[in-house]
Amino acid sequence: MRLENNTILITGGSVGIGFAFAKYFSKNNNVIICGRDLSRLEAAKKSVPSLNIYKCDISKKDECDELFNIISKEHPQVNVLINNAGIQKEIRILEGNVDIDEVDINFKGTIYLSILFAKFILNKPNAAIINISSGLAFVPSAIFPIYCATKAGIHSFTMSLRRQLQDKNVEVIEVIPPMVHDTFLKGKPIERNERSISTTELLEEVINGLKENKVEIPVGATKYMIENSKKDINSAFEQMNKNFVF
Repeated sequence: MRLENNTILITGGSVGIGFAFAKYFSKNNNVIICGRDLSRLEAAKKSVPSLNIYKCDISKKDECDELFNIISKEHPQVNVLINNAGIQKEIRILEGNVDIDEVDINFKGTIYLSILFAKFILNKPNAAIINISSGLAFVPSAIFPIYCATKAGIHSFTMSLRRQLQDKNVEVIEVIPPMVHDTFLKGKPIERNERSISTTELLEEVINGLKENKVEIPVGATKYMIENSKKDINSAFEQMNKNFVF
């Protein structure tokens, strides 16, 4: 994938991994970010003034449609979509009602935007769709059951999307991050551990993967998670979940 002279739309681009991508790509590209929280979007733009910001909750189909209509009119040169928006929740299934908005944001929203933009970018130079999945798509953590399921679904969808577009001049790339310790869970920083990396480390590996034209970019510990899942998924699952008590 060419890393400059693109017009890139990044969902969930105001914080965390999405903002790391936005800052990096803004140096040599026109970057548009969207998110649910206007104050975070405005803070991102204050930090990187060249960013274009739009408020959009991708869990809502009508807001996705509105975003697509705005982008197609105001930024018709968009040729790269980075589907980064996502949420992760600890869920103990027996402790009460389960909110499944992770399905709407992580899964349905990503798929819907991919379908909307696939035709839109079809004949543009250096067209690409980049989906952010997770190492937990391959070896799930039982404390995040819905998150893991949505990311497994995104991995599967991305494989199918890549096959359908393989002769259509659109690269379809999957980035597979591990835990990123300078992002947040439930409003609190994620604790650093032996499996986690920083957004800076993540970004470095992803950019190297893009330069090498990789279509799947596992980062950090996810390389071993994927390998272990192929060798013995049951053992990998038990190792991932050995410290959880339900």
